[in-house]
Amino acid sequence: MGVSFASNHNTDNPLRIAVAANFTPVLKELLFEFHQQTNINTQIISGATGALFLQIKHGAPFDIYIAADSVRPKLLEQQNLILINSRKTYAIGQLALLSMHNKAQLSDLATPPKYFAIANPDIAPYGKAAKQTLQHLGLWQQYQNSLITGININQTFSQVRSQAVRSGLVANSQLVINKLAGVVIPSSYHLPIQQQLVIIKNRANIDHAKRLSQFLLSPKIQKKIVSFGYANNALPQQPIQQFTQQEKNHAKP
Repeated sequence: MGVSFASNHNTDNPLRIAVAANFTPVLKELLFEFHQQTNINTQIISGATGALFLQIKHGAPFDIYIAADSVRPKLLEQQNLILINSRKTYAIGQLALLSMHNKAQLSDLATPPKYFAIANPDIAPYGKAAKQTLQHLGLWQQYQNSLITGININQTFSQVRSQAVRSGLVANSQLVINKLAGVVIPSSYHLPIQQQLVIIKNRANIDHAKRLSQFLLSPKIQKKIVSFGYANNALPQQPIQQFTQQEKNHAKP
């Protein structure tokens, strides 16, 4: 998906931004301010983090990659495909349970519904976190016949919001942006969703990519990112904790 923010001139070579699906709506909001400040023209290409990573590996003409994890940016760094020292954490994602049929509660996870939506754990970081959450609760096997997997977290969110699927695990930012009620999954249920960006090397728009990176990492914009439903990037993230006895009792069917 491509979305452009452009002035009436110099639109031939926009800053091409490959951005993870969960952050796309937030980035669209932020780019209005970025464009006002810099007059830099931009184009968004949105998709699953894993799919965008493969495109970059195969030479897709992106200037900056705003991923939903730290794994793929590290791989690009190891493969010498990014500008040195450009890999930065810009957001910490939060997973949330959403149902359009009732007010979601963590205890709802104890009983698998007929259909339950998550993003593809193999290519979407929020899908990976969803799988880790169900594994943490000892429920992954019980959910196997219920899972409807989207290619990215936006598709998963659409499936639940349209009520095509009764409930699912989505990005908390999607709930905040759309003013929907859900419940945030405790960060101890899954590995931290550390979202990083990198600047692709040997591209014509490196200077503009640097300015976007600096903009997203600035204190003012970091506060805005948190207000969109992300955790505070400045706080240390907890590792997966052991399941407490109380949680085990809640998780029993």
